[in-house]
Amino acid sequence: MIVKAIQGYLSAALLTASVATVAAPISPADYQRVVDEAYAQFKDEKGGANADYIPILATVPSEMFGVVIITRDGEVYSAGELDYEFSIQSVSKPFTASLIMQQQGPRAVREKIGVEPTGMAFNSKMALEIYEGRSVNPLVNAGAIAAVSLVEASSEKDRWQQVLSNIEDYTARDLTVLEEVYDSEYETAWGNRAIANLLFNYGRLYSEPEEALRVYTRQCSIGINTLDLAMMGATLANEGVNPKTGKRVLDREHVPELLAIMATAGFYDESGEWMYSAGLPAKTGVGGGIVAVVPGKFAIATFSPPLNPAGNSVRGLKAIGYISSTLGVGLYGPNAGE
Repeated sequence: MIVKAIQGYLSAALLTASVATVAAPISPADYQRVVDEAYAQFKDEKGGANADYIPILATVPSEMFGVVIITRDGEVYSAGELDYEFSIQSVSKPFTASLIMQQQGPRAVREKIGVEPTGMAFNSKMALEIYEGRSVNPLVNAGAIAAVSLVEASSEKDRWQQVLSNIEDYTARDLTVLEEVYDSEYETAWGNRAIANLLFNYGRLYSEPEEALRVYTRQCSIGINTLDLAMMGATLANEGVNPKTGKRVLDREHVPELLAIMATAGFYDESGEWMYSAGLPAKTGVGGGIVAVVPGKFAIATFSPPLNPAGNSVRGLKAIGYISSTLGVGLYGPNAGE
């Protein structure tokens, strides 16, 4: 299967990254230089438009742009907007999938959700009918709603608290829900409500549908900033240990499976194009955030609200592609970044 192949590449990449770090380490000056260059080169990019199917996202200032690298030992290199809290949206998905892995092991994700990319839009309902597994993978809406329903919880409150606490373990700080985003998203969640009910009908949802929908929508409405997002990625780059707190959030042996899913489905139906040009496991969200992971080395996070037609931040994907190609850190060798 495609994910098992990527896992093999990732395991090799972890070893290669460790060897490369010893042989030719990237200097602090190099990190800051590429961050500054990426910010300067793409800050005036005018392409894309804010998401508006969640009405409040259209009101986020579209000119904001931030770029952050955090290394596996917690060193921070940044440029642009760092403190503005935006809604995490789909960037939350792999981290809740990691909670399921931590509670039940990677097999539960494969057997109860799935790990194959859909090749369709992230909110596709057609995919539920075409694919026998229905939920397909945890980085599309169907699989992410199924992941929330799989959290081992005694109540809706407990389910939500576990989801929130897990993401806080990755960011290393307390987080809050942007209630205006939640209200706007939940009030217009007819498509996701249909997905939840279809999953329940097919036996691929593991809690009451509306409960899963509420917790999932609240998860997507968590407020984070660019630094938070980079710390989340740096935790995965550091083999599941948060560089700031030293807390193990995900067992080391589960990290390759999670990164494999990010590599094959993190950019939705543009994931193949992303891996071709940047070569890094990543996750994007319609709130404008992107996080990419260089296993064993560092993470790159960006925030910029204008999206391309696939739902990916235009400035963000260009900035991360530039950093990846300039530093030569793509998993399969240096990408041209074109």
